[in-house]
Amino acid sequence: MDYIVARSFNYLFIILDILWLIIYTAILLDRKKYAAITVGLLAGLLYVIVDYGFFYLILGTRHVEGAATFPLLFWLSMSYGFTNFTWIWLLLDRDGKALEWSLLLVIGWLAVGLLSMNAGGRFPMVTIERRVASYHGYMAAILAVGYGILIVRNLRAEAGEETAPIGRILLIGIGVQLAWESVLLLTGIRPSGLRPIVVNSLLETNLGLPYMYLIHRRYRLRYETAAGLPVS
Repeated sequence: MDYIVARSFNYLFIILDILWLIIYTAILLDRKKYAAITVGLLAGLLYVIVDYGFFYLILGTRHVEGAATFPLLFWLSMSYGFTNFTWIWLLLDRDGKALEWSLLLVIGWLAVGLLSMNAGGRFPMVTIERRVASYHGYMAAILAVGYGILIVRNLRAEAGEETAPIGRILLIGIGVQLAWESVLLLTGIRPSGLRPIVVNSLLETNLGLPYMYLIHRRYRLRYETAAGLPVS
């Protein structure tokens, strides 16, 4: 069941991505999305711990060519973790701007990938890859526990009590990763092949969505109660 998930890109991609992250963060700050920024930064640091500490140092499944390992994985994890989890938080906010936030991120990713592919021919290349057989089973277990909690919570709810919107949570969890994987595939960063895009979309980001929903819900309860607002 083992297979390799890989990416190949040039240094211009890194430069453009960092510039895009600065622009995106400025937009979040302008819209006062401080909670989303905080969650994104924490998610990025968690990804650094998992990717560098677990995948690279402990399991030895992560391999990097063309760049120093820690700086490369730090940038990659912070970029991926920050954009994906700020997006997830914004979608859970349900502020009526889901389409705008989604288009902003997808268009930004496409622009960075395509510009680096067209204009980055003179820049050095970086290749990263990881094998997945040693940990996807554990990821599936985390996913099963998270969605199991939401399912049992809903089944135990009495008439009129709030239930978790499991369908919407699944849509966010699968859709965010699917969008990112599709951009990587379309821009030539990810080698062609359906298995990584399908498995990653169903599993990798989606496993955190039940827990993110519960965290977001608790945050909204505390914030709206403290502000004297009706809890939505």
